[in-house]
Amino acid sequence: MPTVQHMVVDSPYDALTLVAVDGVLSRIHMTDQRHRPPEETFGDPDPRPFGEVIRQLDAYFAGELTTFDLPLKLIGTPFQLRVWEQLCLIPYGETRTYGELAEALGSPGASRAVGLANGKNPVSIVVPCHRVIGASGSLTGYGGGLGRKQRLLAFESGAAAPDALF
Repeated sequence: MPTVQHMVVDSPYDALTLVAVDGVLSRIHMTDQRHRPPEETFGDPDPRPFGEVIRQLDAYFAGELTTFDLPLKLIGTPFQLRVWEQLCLIPYGETRTYGELAEALGSPGASRAVGLANGKNPVSIVVPCHRVIGASGSLTGYGGGLGRKQRLLAFESGAAAPDALF
């Protein structure tokens, strides 16, 4: 049976619940996030697995870190895992469309499936699903809400400081 632990941390984007499975970051949940599982699945409160996660999140929110380097224990289908891997290749401050991600995966007709996998990303911010936009350049779905997505993109583009986001 895996050991599941969690910790809640403050961020400029509201509280984030960090969840580790066997000591490795597995999920990050925003307070009002779509697809947020029940809290009883978060395991025991325990800050021990999260020191480096918190350090990197703090550096990101301070504008000092543009790429996370954390071990992750992502649980999903093989297709979801491939999509989440592609998300990590989108450079800081840039965006990609669902169609561009589908193309990069070698499945140009799978933009809808890419969108569904993107919406199930369990480690938002670290796996930057907020960097994916609609074909027309419009902001489309984000589990943390479109307002939060817009603020994250503005922060990464240098248009807003994180403390100006709420």
